[in-house]
Amino acid sequence: MISRLSDLLRITFDRSGAPRVSLQEELEFLQKYLEIEQTRFQDRLTVKFDIEPDTLDAEVPRLILQPLVENAIKHGVSPRSAPGLVRISARRSEGTLHLEVSDDGVGLSPGGRARLHTGVGLSNTRARLECLYRRRHAS
Repeated sequence: MISRLSDLLRITFDRSGAPRVSLQEELEFLQKYLEIEQTRFQDRLTVKFDIEPDTLDAEVPRLILQPLVENAIKHGVSPRSAPGLVRISARRSEGTLHLEVSDDGVGLSPGGRARLHTGVGLSNTRARLECLYRRRHAS
């Protein structure tokens, strides 16, 4: 696990100056993060990738997927005792890249929907997308 964490940190520092990377690079970083989570959750965490090959060269904000996957694990998989699934997908439609992170977890608690706009991970992700793409993004 320490070796995996070291790899993750090394990648983070190696690419710290680039605001955007290819989706391929973003997925490689995400895979390092998921290796750590797999060690932690063992058989309770299954991750499925549904990535269309023509999306791999798309330029995306660096570290855009990790906080979303972290939220899916923390709020969707972690609270349950049964195994959970996190799905990451990427597709293109009419010249637009669509990225999606979903889980089969417990869902939002009452009042959880209000926290969707105040949580650190989602708020930071929205702010970064707004800064980079203005009104051309949707979350």
